[in-house]
Amino acid sequence: MTDLLTSDSLLVGDAAALRALPGTGAGLRAVVMTMGALHEGHATLIREARRIAGEDGQVVVTVFVNPLQFGPGEDLDRYPRTLEADLALARQAGADAVFAPSVAEVYPGGEPEVRVTAGAMGERLEGAHRPGHFDGVLTVVAKLLHLTAPDVALFGQKDAQQLALIRRMVRDLNFPVEIVGVPTVREGDNMALSSRNRYLSVADRASALELSRALLTGKAAAALGPAAVRRAARVVLDAAATAEPPVVLDYLALVDPADFTEAADDHTGEAILAVAARVGTTRLIDNMPVTFGTEERS
Repeated sequence: MTDLLTSDSLLVGDAAALRALPGTGAGLRAVVMTMGALHEGHATLIREARRIAGEDGQVVVTVFVNPLQFGPGEDLDRYPRTLEADLALARQAGADAVFAPSVAEVYPGGEPEVRVTAGAMGERLEGAHRPGHFDGVLTVVAKLLHLTAPDVALFGQKDAQQLALIRRMVRDLNFPVEIVGVPTVREGDNMALSSRNRYLSVADRASALELSRALLTGKAAAALGPAAVRRAARVVLDAAATAEPPVVLDYLALVDPADFTEAADDHTGEAILAVAARVGTTRLIDNMPVTFGTEERS
């Protein structure tokens, strides 16, 4: 494991310095891409990256708030930027370096004219509510894959549609990297960890808990089939719409993980129950895997 013990030595600001890190090329390089404001969910990703890379490998965490994936009126300016705390968490979790480039380093000519297009899957669910979002995500992921040159890149399953699109991009465009999905980390009350949770007031958080409760309630109905899962989750969310503050639903969907189209009522195998909603001024997403099969329905 590369001996990088202080904040200054952990932090890398440009690709040339990243390529010059001690130990580069000695073993597997595992990369965890983030927008900063790191929490235990990110720490879980970093620890898994450390396990995969091994003691002879290298773990790089990227911290970059990507302007391309924020639409008009979204929270680019207020998105939390906590680099010193991020460095401390990354070090403790086992990172060898934190690559925190400037916007000019990632986009040296300004916003790129040539971008990765997410295609039809990128226009569903999150893409329908945030037009162009996934084009921005895939463009920056592609650039960071080139800049960091990893053998393995790890992403959280909380952003399930993003993970599916990154896997599709890597496959379709022949990126020489393995993509690893890591299960969502939840707090004791089942709320999915998110950098945006810090925006929630006490009252907001009480309402926001209805998102994970809806997913768990829906998942518990899996033995009765997809239609029952949707109905059960919807009952919880309909009640949450009258809470104070209310849960304002963007979407609830049960989708095929292969392409994020709605799962048919006779769907068997894996599916994803996904939800997005606003509580106060904060938009939250969450999802849970659901499995359907003949044994569960009998």
